[in-house]
Amino acid sequence: MAEEQVNTPAVAEDDDFVDPWTVTGKSETGIDYDKLIKRFGSQKIDEEVIQRFEKVTGKKAHRFLRRGIFFSHRDIHNILNLYEAGKKFYLYTGRGPSSESMHIGHMIPFMFTKWLQEVFNVPLIIQLTDDEKVLWRDLKIEDARKMAFNNAKDIIAVGFDPENTFIFNDLDFIGQCPAFYQNMVRIQKCVTYNQVKGIFGFGDSDVIGKITFPSIEAAPAFSTSFPFIFENK
Repeated sequence: MAEEQVNTPAVAEDDDFVDPWTVTGKSETGIDYDKLIKRFGSQKIDEEVIQRFEKVTGKKAHRFLRRGIFFSHRDIHNILNLYEAGKKFYLYTGRGPSSESMHIGHMIPFMFTKWLQEVFNVPLIIQLTDDEKVLWRDLKIEDARKMAFNNAKDIIAVGFDPENTFIFNDLDFIGQCPAFYQNMVRIQKCVTYNQVKGIFGFGDSDVIGKITFPSIEAAPAFSTSFPFIFENK
């Protein structure tokens, strides 16, 4: 059986460069967001999307939407359809702890997520990927765990609903939750090295943990990873 080939979007020399770790603009006017939307296959958050959001939720759109700070989406219409039909879903976001404290740029997505939680009144999962920082940086496990716990304090201070929010760090949680690890293995079995190499640009000198890490970050997108929260719901 031939291995599936991954075709990543070609990037011209004069195009902006964006990957999970680096953002580089090639123009004096800044990043060309329309090109990014096309390259990554997402959709623009335009006035029509904002109006539908307001109609379905009965709430005024967040200023980050109205001002174009959050400018692109994938499948937001599906979420609005679920909400409109009274069906259940949850929010999932995260943070790769890279410092003892978080600055305002780190806080922006959490501020927006808090608003989403309030508008939809849904559970929220927050993953702290301290293991990622050990794999990508010259960092000891103990130091990464400490950063995760300190960052968790900053995240809690945003004001999420404590009865509807679960925050965890990978280095402590995964070993305590068999269902989470089982979903990781299911994901790993579905993805080839060629696919992750094409997406993330891994090379022969990258440690093996980097190759398997995407499955850790994907697992929280499945409610079965958290049976103690979502079972029988």
